[in-house]
Amino acid sequence: MEGFTYTNIFETKGIEYIIIIAFLIILIPFWIILNKDSRIVKRISNKLGVLTASLLKVPQGLFYSKNHTWAYLEKTGTAKVGLDDFLIKIVGDIKVNPLKFAGEKLSKGDVLAKLSQNGKHLLVHSPISGEIVNLNDSIRETPELLHEDPYGDGWLYVIKPSNWKNETQSFYLAEDASKWILNELTRFKDFLAISISKHSKEPSLLTFQEGGELRQNIMSELDDEIWNEFQESFLAD
Repeated sequence: MEGFTYTNIFETKGIEYIIIIAFLIILIPFWIILNKDSRIVKRISNKLGVLTASLLKVPQGLFYSKNHTWAYLEKTGTAKVGLDDFLIKIVGDIKVNPLKFAGEKLSKGDVLAKLSQNGKHLLVHSPISGEIVNLNDSIRETPELLHEDPYGDGWLYVIKPSNWKNETQSFYLAEDASKWILNELTRFKDFLAISISKHSKEPSLLTFQEGGELRQNIMSELDDEIWNEFQESFLAD
């Protein structure tokens, strides 16, 4: 046909280019998915209500106590104290009732506040000694702050520490804190398996998702006896 040229791509490099282009078309979306994988997993887990280690926030620069409180020393010399994300995510919606107030002095291990939910309670022990400078009234009016920003606007108290260096030596920092939280999640699964079998007449199928994953806010489904045992096993100073 005049004015028309036919090229056999199989006799040229054309087929190689097509293969490369096709490969890139497949590879690029796959690469994007891989790079966004952690965010996707978190979104899916949140929607399903699954509690995994990747969902637990463990900011660097904070001192984490074994009783699931944290402390942060500010430039002013005072320390903010709050609840860690592990505790908040397993307990669910709670009301914070402060038991200490500005001007009061306290020792490490003293009870700072009571967490309440439908007649069930947990006691929060102070991770440090010192004098209370301030308490966060916002979390009483807006308890959602605990879930939304546990290490920011969801703090509980500001304390002027009296023995910071010695009392924080056993606390967890940075990578050690992340490893500790992961171990606590495993320990909590074991705790539930034993406590539920001991106190419940029938297994709580709502506690675990298919595959053995924990549910978020699962403490809200459990009885007083398990709350009491959790207090002794995880929150006692």
